[in-house]
Amino acid sequence: MTAKNLIYDGTFDGFLSVVFYVFEHKLKTVTIQNESTVQQGLFSVNETIPVDETKANRVWNGIKSKCSTQSRYQLYYAFLSEQIGVEDLLLDYIQYVFSQSKKVDKDYSHPSILKIAQIAKYVGREKHRMEAFVRFKLTQDDIYFANIEPDFNVLPLIEKHFKNRYADQKWVIYDIKRNYGLFYDLEKVELINMDFPENFNFTKTDDAFFASQEFEFQKLWQDYFKATNIESRKNMKLHIRHIPKRYWKYLSEKQPN
Repeated sequence: MTAKNLIYDGTFDGFLSVVFYVFEHKLKTVTIQNESTVQQGLFSVNETIPVDETKANRVWNGIKSKCSTQSRYQLYYAFLSEQIGVEDLLLDYIQYVFSQSKKVDKDYSHPSILKIAQIAKYVGREKHRMEAFVRFKLTQDDIYFANIEPDFNVLPLIEKHFKNRYADQKWVIYDIKRNYGLFYDLEKVELINMDFPENFNFTKTDDAFFASQEFEFQKLWQDYFKATNIESRKNMKLHIRHIPKRYWKYLSEKQPN
């Protein structure tokens, strides 16, 4: 039988629609690929599967009946990792739990279940780091803006945290690696895409875009950081472990005066 390469739109509902298609047609030899990263296999046939929310919900309800809340989180977190081949791992995981009469979502002797748990752990760690290291800057439009470029697609995971924590101000958190962001307008959060000026430097605070008081705030923050930093007790190895260097360029306290 010719292998099928099933293409989806990159969304979680799109992925679940593909899973439904696999079960519906009893397919055995398949790979699943995001439409943005499609590679044609030498002996496979590409087929695009459209999003079907009804079918996606049926798959998700089936997963809910077979998996604990923690395991469902792990599935979603692993999906957001965007790692090459993660869709095939997820499919194997789902096929396994559906094939068993008892719950096996904690059966870490199964390779896919173990691997999904490991990937989800990495994504969860990145989520917590983004919640800790995001730094907002006040724009001239009175909107607080922060840019990130996380290893994994964690924007959907940090939305609730920032909506609850900064409910009284408008803000944007923009993933410049994936070119989309979250905009909170004091009532709801929505997904947005933005066009930035050519050669826009996300690590700098440009006075053409940001409010004058933002510069004063950053200076105060830098002075506070220096005042509380006891030079004789500096432990850079420990410091870097807690705040990896790749995050420094977005932290006010790490910028030169």
